[in-house]
Amino acid sequence: MFSIRSFVAAAATGVAASVSGQAMAQTAPCELHIWPAERMNSVTTGLLGGGLLDAALHSGKDASNKAQMASALDSPSQLDALQSLKLVELLNRPAGTVIVRHEQPLERKTMNKIKTRRSDSTAACYSELIVADVFYQKAAIYGRSLRTLFMLRDFGNDQKIDYEYKAWGGNGLKLFPAKEGEDAIAALNELVSVFNKNFEEYANNARKAMATKTS
Repeated sequence: MFSIRSFVAAAATGVAASVSGQAMAQTAPCELHIWPAERMNSVTTGLLGGGLLDAALHSGKDASNKAQMASALDSPSQLDALQSLKLVELLNRPAGTVIVRHEQPLERKTMNKIKTRRSDSTAACYSELIVADVFYQKAAIYGRSLRTLFMLRDFGNDQKIDYEYKAWGGNGLKLFPAKEGEDAIAALNELVSVFNKNFEEYANNARKAMATKTS
């Protein structure tokens, strides 16, 4: 026989379960998903200042540069480099945010077209950090540099982007590419350290942009 007392107890249990579920949802960790760049690029310009002839003259060197960049900054190396930094702090993510790495790069041509989440995660607190381009440049006047294009996308509890910040970070190189007789390992290590420096520069600007947006 179902008494009033058992009905009240059952109702209380249901309320407790509901409150517990809400509390778990509220305290579930945020997620930051990270992807490496799909491609590397190298452009060397001489006194001709660019153009087809300049590109043809330096095509062999640029191909060699791209191969070396791919060995120093392959997909796992890019992700390892980013995870060696304090990503949550640098990007002003909520404390306890979980980093989720994706080894497979996203197709470059889809990055600006697809506006929904790039993973299957249904986390209520969700953001994405995408490395879009890794670009080496040598110019006759300005010297050698590594530039990196990053994209941060912050979502709410849905498929809509609440905030997006896309920008370059760039710094000079002293060792890469190594010439004959120079330390090739040191030159490749420099790529990784400058890659990180580029991200720190980007993150600093991203925090300023976010602060401006929310003020």
